Amino acid sequence: MTRTTTGHTTGNPSIYFEDTGEGLPIILGHSFLCTGAMWAGQVNGLADRYRLINVDFRGHGRSGPADRLFTLHDAVDDAVSVLDQLGIEKAVWCGLSIGGMVALRAAVSTPERVDKLIIMDSDAGQERLGRRIRYRLMGAAVRRVGPGPFLSEISRLMFGASTRRDKPDLVEEWRGIFADVDIPSTIMCLDSLVNRDSMLEALQGVDIPSLVMVGDEDASLPPAVSMKIHKALPNSEYVEIPKAGHLSALEQPDIVNREIIRFLG
Repeated sequence: MTRTTTGHTTGNPSIYFEDTGEGLPIILGHSFLCTGAMWAGQVNGLADRYRLINVDFRGHGRSGPADRLFTLHDAVDDAVSVLDQLGIEKAVWCGLSIGGMVALRAAVSTPERVDKLIIMDSDAGQERLGRRIRYRLMGAAVRRVGPGPFLSEISRLMFGASTRRDKPDLVEEWRGIFADVDIPSTIMCLDSLVNRDSMLEALQGVDIPSLVMVGDEDASLPPAVSMKIHKALPNSEYVEIPKAGHLSALEQPDIVNREIIRFLG
């Protein structure tokens, strides 16, 4: 049976993590509005090969709530604190969406802690003005009435058309998770997303072996956005995941696992 331990860091907020398997350590960073539960397919499929450090970002899941505005660079510090607590000097950083944004910043600010990069359905640029305005308006509405009225739109942004058609139970399960977020923390996290800095220029100096993956049906951050990351990283590969939207690791876990194993060799 695969070994799994859980824990919290001692900082404020405390960061929840699960430590599963043995071997090359991989730290997992989930998407906005999600938790480490979105990596279940990777934990189940890869823990016999790798040590998987599955983190809930601040304000998500079982981590402490976000009690102040923070940046994605703060999230890098949170992840490093998990590695420090586990005595892990260097890990593969695997992140999807906001998790990928955190991993990219780790590669620039603390490259000595990054063995390889796996960036999924993410963005290395600044948020575009139109989306910035749209998300701020949505955040203000969620603060007043909760996420309920927006769950259908969120589902379309998170899941590809194939998943919505072929795996309705999966979509419905995650609608419930999206509905149960901590609203103040979610608004603060949304603020960190819309105000993020661009990493595209800085990534040109990052020579860490990298795999950039994206769902071919991602409506939130389409393949063209991931292609920019691939072009910015000088030592990277690019893969599109078929029949997957924004949450490609959750929608097509077997394909994603196969690509991770191939990349890590």
